[in-house]
Amino acid sequence: MAVPPTRPGTVDPRLLEVLVCPVTKASLVYDAEANELISRAARLAYPIRDGIPIMLPEEARPLAD
Repeated sequence: MAVPPTRPGTVDPRLLEVLVCPVTKASLVYDAEANELISRAARLAYPIRDGIPIMLPEEARPLAD
């Protein structure tokens, strides 16, 4: 089954169902304004570049307290 394209600045909800934080294995939350996937458990924000989530801890931004 083909995945329909999403608009720029959006993430397919089905992708959010299967992606987890590589550090904690916890679920992620999409931040549309920052175009990032947020791991509240690890306090990290993973960037999305050209529609592709970059799920590398060394590429993630620490969240401010």
